[in-house]
Amino acid sequence: MFQHARMDDPRAKDLLAEVLNDGKIVRQKFVPASDPAIDRLSEWEKLRDELMYHNRYFPEATIDLDRLEALLSPLTPDADEVPTQWYRARIQTSDTPFRGREMGAPPKRVASHGRANPAGIPYLYLGSSPVTAIAEIRPHTGERACVADFTTRPKLKLIDLRNPRKMVSPFLLADAIDIGKMRSDLPFLERLGDELTRPVVPQSAAIDYTPSQYLCEFIKNCEYQGVIYRSSVSDGINLALFDPALARCGTVTQYRVTRVRVDIANGV
Repeated sequence: MFQHARMDDPRAKDLLAEVLNDGKIVRQKFVPASDPAIDRLSEWEKLRDELMYHNRYFPEATIDLDRLEALLSPLTPDADEVPTQWYRARIQTSDTPFRGREMGAPPKRVASHGRANPAGIPYLYLGSSPVTAIAEIRPHTGERACVADFTTRPKLKLIDLRNPRKMVSPFLLADAIDIGKMRSDLPFLERLGDELTRPVVPQSAAIDYTPSQYLCEFIKNCEYQGVIYRSSVSDGINLALFDPALARCGTVTQYRVTRVRVDIANGV
């Protein structure tokens, strides 16, 4: 029978010195680091509440925007990792299908609020598949939908908020301090990704979309061209392009919605 060897303090120090290739570091004294992510999450919640219910344009609550801008950089996917083929859907309102020029972003005067855009500032919302694009427009069984395929320009500068833990690698950071900061920032980044995926009912969308609109406006101000995020109604992903001209419409295909799935859960 095997017995587990007990790792006492001297052996632990020897192992740490060997791993770090530094015999002196084990003789230094360390104190537990504070967790800035806790403060960052708290600051975001305060700002989120104020944007939704108190001060939309001149909020008193603040977050560290310089740090947020720095956190965006690791969330930029390589160009070859982003598909160039996307889809946009519209419920067909007559017997005549929509034409290609009618499948783009709405005109400014009629552009309503969305997950990423404030009212009057049209973005182009695209899904990774026809099913995802149709699911995003909340169809009813029996309705017909027109789906246009769009081709995006190559090498777009995007932010991917689907899975920050997968995007951020500690091996790409300069030192242990950076690694510690990034590790503590991951819950904050995941919280921001949830803002774009959070299910929202149409009746409260004008209010509930405010935090994600603020986030996307900041990302746009940092000279990114769009945001990739998880779909809240399908297994696919979505892309919000800040400039609709960055994608070109192709062919339009008609679909009929044969079934809409409903899942329920207890509670509020």
